[in-house]
Amino acid sequence: MASLRIREAKEGDCADIIRLIRELAEYEKLSDQVQISEEALRADGFGENPFYHCVVAEILPAQGPQVVGYGLYYFIYSTWKGRNVYLEDIYVMPEHRGQGIGSKIIQKVAQVALAKGCTQLRLAVVDWNKRAMDLYKTLGARDLTEAEGWHSFRFEGEAMRELAGR
Repeated sequence: MASLRIREAKEGDCADIIRLIRELAEYEKLSDQVQISEEALRADGFGENPFYHCVVAEILPAQGPQVVGYGLYYFIYSTWKGRNVYLEDIYVMPEHRGQGIGSKIIQKVAQVALAKGCTQLRLAVVDWNKRAMDLYKTLGARDLTEAEGWHSFRFEGEAMRELAGR
């Protein structure tokens, strides 16, 4: 494998990040749900008060660097544990899997989390992605659905507008 670098994403990486977001959605069979644009990604992640942060995995072959994976995360707060980080997405292109790149992305996010005083790194995975679940468990994560019975919910679209009284 060519040399690998995990680094904080730069604004110029947005085209690669949106490409990888679309690949991830296709992999998860949810392509129709991707509504984010490259412009929104840029504005939301690289302004004065970013809504998210991102690291990219970049291989450095002789013909120039290529972004082959990413981890998009943001900070959340637990009333029981305090500062946390939520890893919204982690994705490595299929042809680059099995080389430890995903583990290195998670490791980098964990390093950032600890540097910011976070006590937990949280993430979610679709129930059919056993390979990812096995990786997370190997790295030391607990499956909260198995261990504590937690389920995730979300409000969106009309349900959210109705809830807000709009």
